Amino acid sequence: MMVKQESTEEKITAAAKKVFITKGMMGARMQDIADEAGINKAMLHYYFRNKEKLFEKIFTEAFTSFWPQINNILDADMPLFSKIESFCHSYIEVLLNNPYVPIFVLNELNRQPAMFIQKVWKSGPPKVGSLIQQIEIDVKKGKIKAINPVQLLLNMVSMCVFPFVAKPMFQAALGMNELQYRQLMEIRKVEITRFIIDSISK
Repeated sequence: MMVKQESTEEKITAAAKKVFITKGMMGARMQDIADEAGINKAMLHYYFRNKEKLFEKIFTEAFTSFWPQINNILDADMPLFSKIESFCHSYIEVLLNNPYVPIFVLNELNRQPAMFIQKVWKSGPPKVGSLIQQIEIDVKKGKIKAINPVQLLLNMVSMCVFPFVAKPMFQAALGMNELQYRQLMEIRKVEITRFIIDSISK
């Protein structure tokens, strides 16, 4: 019985993730998820009372794997340029696989910021201190141009996140389908890295 339960729940979460990616949080319906999972709506409600609970589970799973990965990069003993490259590549890769995350984060930060931050940072906040200290040291040693470390961090995060926040607008304006958009983001991993490194290189 337990094996069947786990199998059904995995089927539901996989279906929900697909529906959330294609229709977004607001556009997704429980019936859509039930149809995608090949179950009836009553069965879906047995496992998850509403789509918010289901979305929260998927979001939490994404963040649980995401934060340790980013923290490892921020705290790693590697040259600054390599760290910037790893950060941008990893951040965009996670968002390509979980494109619904940025909008959900923005909504929750506006709705209940303190509670949301406490929830996603249960294992501790991002280790940005290591990166900031590394930037300050490289500036003092003359390895890179003088820059406010916080501004550099904001550049890295915002340049990775914004294309996903504005994804529908970009796709509509440029006439891009999903495959073309993903290909653009793969190229962007390299472009962002090059742009940021060029901006601070001497």
